[in-house]
Amino acid sequence: MVNDETSADSRLLGSADVRRLSGELGLRPTKTLGQNFVIDPNTVRRIVRTAGVGADDVVAEVGPGLGSLTLALLPVVAGVVAVEIDPVLARALPATAEAHAPSLAPRLRVVQEDALKVAELPGESPTALVANLPYNVAVPVLLHMLETFPSLRRVLVMVQKEVADRLAAPPGSRTYGVPSVKAAWYAKVSQAGSVGRTVFWPVPNVDSGLVLLERREPPVGADRRAVFAVVDAAFAQRRKTLRAALSGWAGSPASAEAVLRAAGVEPSARGEQLTVEDFTRIAAAQQASSSVPE
Repeated sequence: MVNDETSADSRLLGSADVRRLSGELGLRPTKTLGQNFVIDPNTVRRIVRTAGVGADDVVAEVGPGLGSLTLALLPVVAGVVAVEIDPVLARALPATAEAHAPSLAPRLRVVQEDALKVAELPGESPTALVANLPYNVAVPVLLHMLETFPSLRRVLVMVQKEVADRLAAPPGSRTYGVPSVKAAWYAKVSQAGSVGRTVFWPVPNVDSGLVLLERREPPVGADRRAVFAVVDAAFAQRRKTLRAALSGWAGSPASAEAVLRAAGVEPSARGEQLTVEDFTRIAAAQQASSSVPE
């Protein structure tokens, strides 16, 4: 919940603020870094509210940009650790916090680093991830953060609508694939609303969606690397049956069929029909068969 005493000390960025800051920094938003800045205060308030974070949370934010979402988070949480790859934006963010939320600026730490490579964050372990993720690296960044920081119990990310559909897709649906299964390994995943393109500057040519992930214990039976290897193989040729798609992974079609039957999975099934638990059983069956002496 928002702390009424501190929320008044945080002035959010509007369209004019974003354009002014961008001009002062000589910034030209790039497609390479997926830079589309939120210019609507109501949107960042909605993101924070939907994230369900509060005074006990330390929030990791990836790609804070000019600070639109950061300023909405600061009144609500114990601290924000912002990971920003752009050195100009990373240097400017603390000053923006000082100017717009002077009493709350000490809650902010900025780390200039590639979120795909970050291995540790300063201060207390983050309990939540709340971010407007760059479209071009959204899924790998999300999976990397979930794996690297097991303290993250709750995640709310804004991503391209197509990516949101894939992350939250159930087995058997047209959009179910590698991102769906891998995200499900870590968390219960659900869509949390849509976001129109007009709340961004520059205006992207796609709509966005909010995805909520609530951490859960991973399936038991095989480790993550082994399970993800099966997932990658199954969807590399998603139109093929699992017997065919997993033949390279297992060593031969016959070996793939034996492993699938041992896992209780029909060899004629396809990857999009399986849950993350099914993939875990397949990985476990392969490990069991390889450990049996000839």
